[in-house]
Amino acid sequence: MNSEYGVKDATNHVSLILTDMTEDILIPLIVFSALFGIIFVFVSARNRERMAMIEKGVSPKDFLSPAKTNTHGVLKWALLLVGLGFGLFIGSLLATYTTIQEEPAYFASALFFGGLGLFGAYMIAKRSDVEA
Repeated sequence: MNSEYGVKDATNHVSLILTDMTEDILIPLIVFSALFGIIFVFVSARNRERMAMIEKGVSPKDFLSPAKTNTHGVLKWALLLVGLGFGLFIGSLLATYTTIQEEPAYFASALFFGGLGLFGAYMIAKRSDVEA
């Protein structure tokens, strides 16, 4: 029974398969457990804090700040997406007509023009807040 693939090789092969399977199972399990733990700790700490405030006779609603309306959210997203689209277009031109490789041209120009769009949105929002 001393063949080329003996019992020792079979157990090594099975242990390799089990190692791969446990990694495939354990990684998502650990990630979801960590997310659940973080959310649980956050919610329970907030609940304990509110209960302590109620025991002291303070209303938790006294500490809530009034809701701020986000008047420039749509402008920010619009200019970001326009900047990303323009950046992808410029990346296509750079990849086609220059010696720059395709991936760096796309990513660099998309990120640059997306950031430029966000900066433009910030400047517009700042100017409208000063005027108002």
